[in-house]
Amino acid sequence: MSEPLLVAQELEREYRMGPEAVRVLRGVSLTVNAGESVAIIGASGVGKSTLLHLLGTLDRPTAGRVLWDGADVSDWSDAALAKLRRTEVSFIFQFYNLLGEMTALENAMLPALIQRESLPEARERAAAALHEVGLGDRQAHRPGELSGGEQQRVALARALVLKPRLLLADEPTGNLDEATGEGIHQLLVELNQRLGIAAIVVTHNPRLAERMPRRLRLWEGQVVEA
Repeated sequence: MSEPLLVAQELEREYRMGPEAVRVLRGVSLTVNAGESVAIIGASGVGKSTLLHLLGTLDRPTAGRVLWDGADVSDWSDAALAKLRRTEVSFIFQFYNLLGEMTALENAMLPALIQRESLPEARERAAAALHEVGLGDRQAHRPGELSGGEQQRVALARALVLKPRLLLADEPTGNLDEATGEGIHQLLVELNQRLGIAAIVVTHNPRLAERMPRRLRLWEGQVVEA
C-alpha cells in the first residue's frame, strides 16, 4: 500500500501576544491521500488559514509534524521546503495576487519561468493550464480586463502550470459573489477528478464545502470529520 501524500500529526501552533501565548491549533491530525479532495470548514478566526500554512510548509508548527510522501519535513531547511512548494505544492488564495501589467498568459507562465523553463515551454504550459480552467480565449487580457471569477481562474491556472501533486486553496471564493464562487468550487472539483491533483480547500461556507467528497471541521483547535 502506498504512503499517504500528506500526514499531519498532532499539530499545534501558538502565537505570542505580548506576554501571553495564544494557542490556535491544539493537536490537529489528518491524512490526505494522492488525488483526494478535502474541504476544511469552520467559522472565521478558528485557524483554518493557519492550518493550511502549516500543511503547505509556509509556516512551521510549535509542536507536531508534517509528513510529505512519508518523509518528515520538520527538519528540512528553508531552501528544501521552498523547492517542495515550487515543484509539488501550489496555492490559491482569496485575493488573486496577479500582476496587473501582465496578461493572463504571462501571469500563468511565472512558476515555469521561476523554474528556469524555456520561454516557449513556459508559454505552452501556461496556455494549456488556461485552457483547463476555461480561459483559452482570454490569454491576452490583463487582470483589469477580467471579472473577479476570471481572475481567480487565472490564479488557478498559474497554480496548475507545473502540475503539482497538491493544491491548497484558502477561501478561494471569499472575494466573489455566490454564483461565481459556486462556479469556482465546481471547477476545483472537476479539475481534481480530471487531473488527479489532491486538493485541500478551506472555506467558511458549508454549502460550497458540500461539493467536496470529504469534509473536515476545525473546531476549538482540532479537526473532526464533518
